[in-house]
Amino acid sequence: MAGLGESCNDAGSTFYTSQLSLLSKSNGYCLEIGDGVYSSYYMPLENQVQIACEKVKGMKELQQGYNIVGLSQGNMVARGLIEFCDEAPPVNNFISIGGPNAGIASAPACTGNPWCDGAGGISGIGIYSDYVQTHYAPSGYIKLPNDIAGYLRGCRYLPKLNNEISNATNPIYKQRFTSLQNLVLIMFENDYVITPKESSWFGFYQDGTDSQILPPQQTNLYLEDTFGLQTLDKAGKVKFIKLPGYHLGMDIQEMQQNVVPYLIDGAQKNKADAQVGH
Repeated sequence: MAGLGESCNDAGSTFYTSQLSLLSKSNGYCLEIGDGVYSSYYMPLENQVQIACEKVKGMKELQQGYNIVGLSQGNMVARGLIEFCDEAPPVNNFISIGGPNAGIASAPACTGNPWCDGAGGISGIGIYSDYVQTHYAPSGYIKLPNDIAGYLRGCRYLPKLNNEISNATNPIYKQRFTSLQNLVLIMFENDYVITPKESSWFGFYQDGTDSQILPPQQTNLYLEDTFGLQTLDKAGKVKFIKLPGYHLGMDIQEMQQNVVPYLIDGAQKNKADAQVGH
């Protein structure tokens, strides 16, 4: 479950996997999807989920249940793994760190990364066009607040993940998501990668505007409870955590306080527990 522009060999991925394993005293695994960085930009998210699904089902260490820790775009794959993966071991806790959970309102900014620069050119064709949707992974969760009709019609991943396509809803997705013991949503106060940053809590712009941001409990996703966010929240299973700093800028103390408790519980129940994602 690679984050955008990342692979399991990157320093950030290695840091999170090794530190969380050490602090929780449980085994942690980073799932590499395809060709790492390249695939994170150019492989459709549903294909990434299929690869992650087969890998998880093939890991005997996870068969009694496991936890997922997702970083950034990795949360899109993580949620797909929870909702779409048939005959998979159960996910106990899902810890989402800086995830674009309700979508992003524009294509991710590039900072000289050649893969990103190339992908930016593709997105100029039209973010909801068939070509872009099948060749640019972030297009699967770009939600233009001024074109909700286009998003529902042309975006191939997030509307399915949210169970918000009226003639194609699947109760199994909601059933699987609401089976989580805990959903931990971590937002960074100075996150300029996720637009808006409140998306990490499932907050988003009000339909038709890119200026007014709704808290999660006022969004249609929550009120209509299409995939179970409201159900989990009313059961006391959703933790909304805000941290200072920039995108994914979490130190060891913050990990210990906000992430590790949800890994230790699982590790005590199952010695083969794992954290998956980056």
